[in-house]
Amino acid sequence: MFSKIALAKMIDHSLLRPDATEDDVIRCCEEAKELHFACLMVLPYWCPVAERRVRDSDVKVGTVVAYPFGVLPTSLKAHEARHAIGSGAVELDIVVNLGAVKSHDYSAVERDLEEVVTAAKLAGLTEDGDDILAKVIIEVGLTTREEQSRVCRIAKSVRADFIKTCTGQGPRGVTVQDVKHIRQVIGREMGVKASGGIRTIQQAMALINAGANRIGTSTGVQIVESYDLSQGAMTEEVLR
Repeated sequence: MFSKIALAKMIDHSLLRPDATEDDVIRCCEEAKELHFACLMVLPYWCPVAERRVRDSDVKVGTVVAYPFGVLPTSLKAHEARHAIGSGAVELDIVVNLGAVKSHDYSAVERDLEEVVTAAKLAGLTEDGDDILAKVIIEVGLTTREEQSRVCRIAKSVRADFIKTCTGQGPRGVTVQDVKHIRQVIGREMGVKASGGIRTIQQAMALINAGANRIGTSTGVQIVESYDLSQGAMTEEVLR
């Protein structure tokens, strides 16, 4: 069992709607600070606003790179990563090149991820000394188990920090089976961020029990506020 704050520290509070306004971003910043979320995920344009609002709090600013399909030239993805860090982001959710994955061009996938992850890590060194977390989004709804396994191994080899399941723009959300598969492939050395369609405490706890150590959701407030310590001991079978 763990506390509400411990649960909140496993949640990336996400606001990635294209129609989100500055007022929406500010509201989410205040929610993130009040509940002590791990990270506030916003679109790149809003990073400076978010950074100013959560500065001097325990909330990190994160954003997405090559969102939502990853199909950009590598040089542009690397530039986007560096620009995001310069705008205040310290956690980057990088979409794998889905076209290359579906073409089974894993050499291109590796070159792409290695350059972008390395650019992000090096750019972080030039800022305030924050470690940059790189999370690779594999979009489970558009990839097979074999494709997911290959990308997970590549992401691990290029020193990414997390595997993330979904962009939220794919054909489906995350399942317990997705998280179990990813955790089995990568072991304990990397993080697993479960995202996509997570709206209840029951879903969140099931995914955590399956091996996720981050939850990406736009309903983090409702999840944390509905948390009860007794639910922390529930088993995965009960929560399905």
